[in-house]
Amino acid sequence: MAKKSVVLYPGLGVGHLTPMVALAKVFLQHGAAVTVALVEPHVKAPDFSAVVARAEAANPSVTFHVLPPPPPEPAAAPADSSVSSGGTPAHFIAMMFDYLRAMNAPLRDFLRSLPAVDALVLDMFCGDALDVAAELHLPVYYFYASGAGDLAVFVNISRVPTASFADLGDSLVSFPGAPPFKASDLPKEVVTDSPGAKAILGALYRLPEADGILVNTLESLETQAVCALRDGLCVPDHSTPPVYCIGPLVSGGGGEKEHECLRWLDTQPDKSVVFLCFGSMGAFPKEQLEEIAIGLERSGQRFLWVVRSPRNPDMFGQPVPEPDLEALLPEGFLGRTKDIGLVIKSWAPQVDVLRHRATGAFVTHCGWNSTLEGITAGQPLLCWPLYAEQRMNKVFIVEVMELGVEMKGYNEELVKAEEVETKVKWVMESEGGQELRKRVAEVKDRAAEALKEGGSSHAAFVQFLKDLDT
Repeated sequence: MAKKSVVLYPGLGVGHLTPMVALAKVFLQHGAAVTVALVEPHVKAPDFSAVVARAEAANPSVTFHVLPPPPPEPAAAPADSSVSSGGTPAHFIAMMFDYLRAMNAPLRDFLRSLPAVDALVLDMFCGDALDVAAELHLPVYYFYASGAGDLAVFVNISRVPTASFADLGDSLVSFPGAPPFKASDLPKEVVTDSPGAKAILGALYRLPEADGILVNTLESLETQAVCALRDGLCVPDHSTPPVYCIGPLVSGGGGEKEHECLRWLDTQPDKSVVFLCFGSMGAFPKEQLEEIAIGLERSGQRFLWVVRSPRNPDMFGQPVPEPDLEALLPEGFLGRTKDIGLVIKSWAPQVDVLRHRATGAFVTHCGWNSTLEGITAGQPLLCWPLYAEQRMNKVFIVEVMELGVEMKGYNEELVKAEEVETKVKWVMESEGGQELRKRVAEVKDRAAEALKEGGSSHAAFVQFLKDLDT
């Protein structure tokens, strides 16, 4: 069989690039040649070139190509300058999709310049590139970097009027492949009439047009959602393309052995440390940081906590300053907890921390990358969703997978110190916490087996490659 040549197109954002790089490694393992076509952010991001450089250094067998920017268009006044629940201006989301649409021309030119392309693999937000694939007669697949549960809900919700959901509050809604959950757990970014919501829903609407969808999940983890997708229940007005569960694909870690937090973990007892980290966009106001600090201190548990500076919506897209921990945290907190806790500014090597023998639980924003990193490290999850699809992920983690518990209050003004104290002590000390830990350990083992030759995810990828030949 001739060597396959595939182009991966991850769109914008580190959270979308990271799983695409993990997918590139799977293609390499199966003997394919892989090129990742990158879009430089339209809002200048100082870390873009650094992220690309790190990806290239860590993956020398993958070709990374930064596409040239599209020709400039006349600036239009934003139609909606409100701010979404994730702190992202709603008009910025619409601008992002406009920019990705404009990138079709550079992408088309790049694909035409290559000697051979057997398939184009798109990020979930790159639906306009379907038109490029159609023009060039290329097989086109999606890599859906979140879970099958999210996919089941999103392809369904993109086909119904969504603004009405905003008025339902905590009323229960029902979708094929998902348990009933509160309407307020739907992403606020899609239940409005904003240009941003219309752009996101438009991209999701086009998912079934692809030749197939690769999903970063383990089939046995989300059986109900996968069955609903394959049975066509989620897309009643269109045939559903084949769904291939090829995960969990996570970063390998191992590149930050000298980070101070890993050296600190080396001095801690096994499974004794609660790790708190809320993703690349996860930041809290000072009042919430103080509640977390008080709760951690009262719990008496060892902790490793990544703190970011509070975000200023007026400065969206600008670098966030390094946090002033003394100013943000309660007076004397760092000194009083120095023997049992460590607070890290802005960033920690998450995969390495989660896999460290001393880490015993993970307080997470429920981003899908973080969720999979926690599960594959065998960590019980304390779920504190912040924005986007994270509230839905919380529903699946807690109610379907039964691998985590909810930090109550995230939908209100503050998660109180009492809740932090109670849940942290529960997961580390109680029988219920031990039962949760056992369930996660079982899924960790199942996930490792699925990725081995003959496992379900390995077999799904082999089937995808066979289907690509037909």
